[in-house]
Amino acid sequence: MPFVAITYDIKSGHEDEVAEVFQNFQRPKSPVVPGADGGQAGRILATAVFIRDGLLVRFIEYEGDLDAVARHMGAQPGVREVERKLKPYLNAPRDTDTVDGFVRTFKKSMLRSVTQLSVPRQMA
Repeated sequence: MPFVAITYDIKSGHEDEVAEVFQNFQRPKSPVVPGADGGQAGRILATAVFIRDGLLVRFIEYEGDLDAVARHMGAQPGVREVERKLKPYLNAPRDTDTVDGFVRTFKKSMLRSVTQLSVPRQMA
């Protein structure tokens, strides 16, 4: 499954406050990402967030259409709340108040993937 990593430029010295923003984050009830036609465009399999000094990175493991994943994330109440709470700790504003703004910001903050390696997953 592919991964994407997006970055946030955080004010140094606020790592604990930023970590606290993510403490109560709740995943959506379903990992399914709907497409424009109402069918399934993908799934969000896992997320992880890391911070050091002024850099926060959110990793997302997904299946399917990355544009649909970004659009779906931008519409999620939990994601919107995190983005709202992060605003005071950002070095530069992020346009994430709308779904379209979130998608633009998501794409602009993506790290270039150099390599992705994994072992085949087996169901237990």
